[in-house]
Amino acid sequence: MKNIHLLLLLLVGIFAREAAAQHLIKGKIFDATTKEPVVGATIQILTTADGTVTDQNGQFQLKSVPQNAKIKISTIGYTAQELTVTDAQPLAISLEPAVENLQQIVVTGNREASLRTESPIAISRLTPKQIDEAKATALFEIVNKTPGVMMVNLNNEQHMMAIRQPMTTNAYFLYMEDGVPIRPMGVFNHNSILEFNQFAISSVEVVKGPVSSIYGPEAVGGAINFITHRPTSVPTAKIGIQADQWGYQRLQYGAGAMKGKFGVYVGGFVARQRNAWMTSSDYDKNAVNARLEYHFTPKSRLVYTLSYNNYDSQTSGSVDSVAFYSRQYVSTTDFTYRKSYSLRSRLTFEKDWNNGSQSFITVFGRDNKHGQNPSYGIRWTSGASTAKGEINSSDFKSLGVIAQHTQKFKFLNSKLIAGTTIDFSPSTYWSYQIDLTAQLRADKKSVEKYTIAKERPDIQIANYEADIHNTAFYAQYDFEPLPKLRISAGLRYDNMSFDFVNYLDNTSGNKSYSQTTPKIGLTYDLGKGKGIYANYSKGFSPPGLTAIFRKRSTPLPNGDLFYYNLASAQFDNVEIGGWASLLNNKVYIDIAAYQMNGTNELLNIRQPDNSTDYQSAGKTLHRGIEFGITYKPNKQVFLRFGGTTAIHRFVEFTLSQKASDALKDVNGKDMPSAPRRLWNSEISYYPVWFKNFRTSLEWQHVAGWFQNQTNTVRYEGYNLINFRAGYKWKSIELFTNVMNLTDALYATNATRGNAVTDRTTFTPAAPRTFTMGVQYNFNGK
Repeated sequence: MKNIHLLLLLLVGIFAREAAAQHLIKGKIFDATTKEPVVGATIQILTTADGTVTDQNGQFQLKSVPQNAKIKISTIGYTAQELTVTDAQPLAISLEPAVENLQQIVVTGNREASLRTESPIAISRLTPKQIDEAKATALFEIVNKTPGVMMVNLNNEQHMMAIRQPMTTNAYFLYMEDGVPIRPMGVFNHNSILEFNQFAISSVEVVKGPVSSIYGPEAVGGAINFITHRPTSVPTAKIGIQADQWGYQRLQYGAGAMKGKFGVYVGGFVARQRNAWMTSSDYDKNAVNARLEYHFTPKSRLVYTLSYNNYDSQTSGSVDSVAFYSRQYVSTTDFTYRKSYSLRSRLTFEKDWNNGSQSFITVFGRDNKHGQNPSYGIRWTSGASTAKGEINSSDFKSLGVIAQHTQKFKFLNSKLIAGTTIDFSPSTYWSYQIDLTAQLRADKKSVEKYTIAKERPDIQIANYEADIHNTAFYAQYDFEPLPKLRISAGLRYDNMSFDFVNYLDNTSGNKSYSQTTPKIGLTYDLGKGKGIYANYSKGFSPPGLTAIFRKRSTPLPNGDLFYYNLASAQFDNVEIGGWASLLNNKVYIDIAAYQMNGTNELLNIRQPDNSTDYQSAGKTLHRGIEFGITYKPNKQVFLRFGGTTAIHRFVEFTLSQKASDALKDVNGKDMPSAPRRLWNSEISYYPVWFKNFRTSLEWQHVAGWFQNQTNTVRYEGYNLINFRAGYKWKSIELFTNVMNLTDALYATNATRGNAVTDRTTFTPAAPRTFTMGVQYNFNGK
């Protein structure tokens, strides 16, 4: 009996020691750059093969972990880590983004996170690291890092866009913040980027080509989704300043944290510019974003965001050839301006189901006021001593809902995405004339300065109210009929209708535009980081209300004084493409070839007095190849090179209805402001011998373009070189950007009308600009 007792005591001791050697491990995984939680990361015990994944907070829990066990943390898009667990203290692990995998996770293809290998579209992602190191003063510095994308800088954060389109202000691009359109369909959306807070942006995703089947109208040339910062896994705070020698100054700040189930992030900036290189170009901007998250469970959460922007700028406009080539950056106006106020909020409930299905419902609101005395609105006939301008205001409020459910099935590894959007946006718009005096140069062929002679609210250009109703329903089904082959088919129905009162002719009524847009695509995973895809998609864009209700300078033959009969632009897009990781993931290549045929594309035709006549082109052709290449041979060097070579051409378009006009059609001619080549490359260097130092050199090439529809005058394009450098010492970060390093003389926009007497107007780019900054970064535990 005594021996049995000793044996039992021995066994109890062995089991007790074994139990003591195993313990519970908790921790959180977060992005090393943004400190945001990494969702879905795999944590594996290498000795036992047991493991788990992180939840929406980036948190995990492992039971029965042996003493001194080695664990591995890995997930797509990040460099894997291995570490030894020595005690039961909570772990806080930061993962470095893996540049060679930066394109593998995207969310903008179908409003939810998915693998690049399952998205049959041309899509590019700008990572938090790229955005953070850019230290951009304006969004074009970030967006133009995307292959095949050109955001044209018109100064003071104003812009044009070129994605599978000429450089244009037409509403063929959809701008979103966390998947919600910034402005409703029907309200001119081009200058909505003024209402973004670039300091609150965590990443940017750009879809090239029509994605109307998920996002609806205006997503024709492409869609840009600005994804804002989430609450950080560890407490963070940052504050910094930056300035240049041309009077630009900015104070920027941000802070965030997660505490239990609750998280918050707030970030913004205050910027001002005074007495810059271009006269009459002062501006002020105050922008702030806030995001609150509450996680009921690891699979259900509530997200609230608030975005406030207040922008007030002089609009210096363009200059003539005399001023441009002599570098006399003197505006012809000192009275033009643009003021924009916006307040956006959304409340989203997200739910993850046990089988991987997902649901969300978003309620959103908008409040916008946009007033201006625009320089582009000045109408002057060559040689005249007088001119006309305008003052206008566009205001709207919105209330809407976006709901979507994704259901996964075991059958053919398939999933069904179904959703709806409802947007109600009452809006008002008015515009009236101002009389101007034109002080001419000595040659009498161009204007040296405009001054206001009289405001004419009695001469109205537009004045209407419209209650806009936008509704849509969409569905997409993805399945794998064969291993590694995935097919995606989608369909969306949109209806934009509005009840209106036009005070210019005292008419009222209702008008609507509706369209069904299909999409079908496939991807084939060739394995080892390689794949191909193909798709066919349709897109459309109804005309904006400001175009429909704008008073014509001359009536149509039927007597119409307004553009009531403008039709929706229609587009058919076919593309093929692929991607490949080579040389052990040191090289990543992404390429796409597309052809997009347009019908009734809305064009702005400059008249001899510089006014605009809206016309719908009969047929247009957009064809090109887009490519992106990244090369990371080691930890010190990173190279990217990308761009597009494309043609944008009139196939069938009558320029003038006048029988006497010799320039009646422009069939076969290039569309204006359509460079054949847009390239952007950058080489970054992170020396191991100088820790925490970075430097990069960026080259941008924009080929020449025709300035008018008749292709009689060209601008030869430009090459631009930018330099960036930064150094981190403990919590202090010092940085500098030298934009236009070679001090090149170039114009970001050069246009003219089709009349022989018309002259080119140039939007000059800034001379060499030195931006200096310092930022303090705090990271808690």
